[in-house]
Amino acid sequence: MLVDSRRGLLVSGSLIAGAFVVGLLVVLPATRPVVQAVDDAVWELAGAVENEPTTASATVLSWLGSAEVNWPLRAAALLLLAWRRHWLRAAAFTLTVISSELFIGPVKNWTDRARPPGALIETTAASFPSGHAIATAVTAVGLVLVLAHPGPSRWRWEVRAVVFTAVMALSRVYLRAHWLSDTLAGALLGAGLALGWPALLMALRHQRDPAAPTS
Repeated sequence: MLVDSRRGLLVSGSLIAGAFVVGLLVVLPATRPVVQAVDDAVWELAGAVENEPTTASATVLSWLGSAEVNWPLRAAALLLLAWRRHWLRAAAFTLTVISSELFIGPVKNWTDRARPPGALIETTAASFPSGHAIATAVTAVGLVLVLAHPGPSRWRWEVRAVVFTAVMALSRVYLRAHWLSDTLAGALLGAGLALGWPALLMALRHQRDPAAPTS
C-alpha cells in the first residue's frame, strides 16, 4: 500500500499530532479565545458571502460527506478487496474505519462544543471535531491507498482525495454546521488514520518478511 512505510508512519503521526494540537487549542482556557476569534471571523465571512448557488453546492458537498454516502463506498471497497484477496489492504481499511468511528463520539462528548449559530442545515451532537471531515478523509484517502497501485497515478488520486476532503470540510463551515477548527482537526485526524494503518501493517509485514512486496 505504501512504498515507504516509515515515511508513511511519520506523516501519519504528524497529521494525528496536528489534530491533537488543534484540539488542545480549542479546549485550553489560555488558547480557546484566540481560536474562537478566528472561528468567529470565518463564520462572519461565511454569512457575508452567502448566496443561493453556493448554498446549494455546499449542501450537495455536505451530503457527499455524509454517512449515507460514505458507508456504501466503504462497503463496496471492502467487498472488492475481498474479491481480489487483498487481505492486508482490507484489514488496513477496516482498522482505519473502526478507529475513526471510535474517535468521533467520545471526543465530541469530551469537548461538548456548541455548534455555530445560524446553521443552514440540520445538525446533531457537539461540534468538535467534524465527523463529516473525519469520515470523508478516511473514505477518500483510504480508498486511494488501498485501491490504487503505487506510483504517479496513486499520487494524483491522493491529491484529488485531499482536495475533495478540504472542499467538503469548507462546505460545512460555509453552512455554519461547524467552526473552521472543527473541520481542520477532523480532516487531520481522518487523513492521519487513513495513512497510518496501511503504513503500520506494511511495516509489520516487512519486519516479519523483508522480501514481501511493498504495495
